[in-house]
Amino acid sequence: MKLSVSTPLAIVVEADDVTHVRAEDATGAFGILPGHADFLTTLAVSVASWRDRDGGEHHVAVRGGVLQISGGRTIAIASREAVPGDDLHLLETEVIGRFNRQIADEQAARTDARRLYLAAIRQIYRHLRPDGAPSMPGGHAADPAEGV
Repeated sequence: MKLSVSTPLAIVVEADDVTHVRAEDATGAFGILPGHADFLTTLAVSVASWRDRDGGEHHVAVRGGVLQISGGRTIAIASREAVPGDDLHLLETEVIGRFNRQIADEQAARTDARRLYLAAIRQIYRHLRPDGAPSMPGGHAADPAEGV
C-alpha cells in the first residue's frame, strides 16, 4: 500500500511499502490492511502508525485531520499539523500534549473574541438608542428618578 501524510504546507510522509496502518477516529482505533474497502473518516488528535515490508514501525502525530482509503491500496491523511517520528513515546507525550494545549488555547481565544464582539455590539446599541439610556433586563429603560 501507499501512505501519504500531508499538511497545508508540506508532504510530511510518503511511503510506498506499507503493509499495515493503525489510526484513531472518534469511534476509537482501527487498522487498515491491503484490500481495505474505500473509507473516509475524520481523525482525532492522535498518533497514526504503520509497518513497512521489512517489519519496521513508523509513526506520525496528527493534529486531527481526514483519512481516506481509495482502491484498497492508497491511504491519504490530510492534517493541520503532522510530526513524524520513530519514537512513539516521545510523540505521545510531548507532541500530542502540545497539540491538545494548542487546541485549548485556540478555543479560549475564540471565546475571548466572541466576548469582545458582544461587548462592542452592546456598546454600539447603547449609543444608537434614541434616549441614550441604558437598557434594563426586560427591555425597560432605567429611570434615574426611581433610584433603581
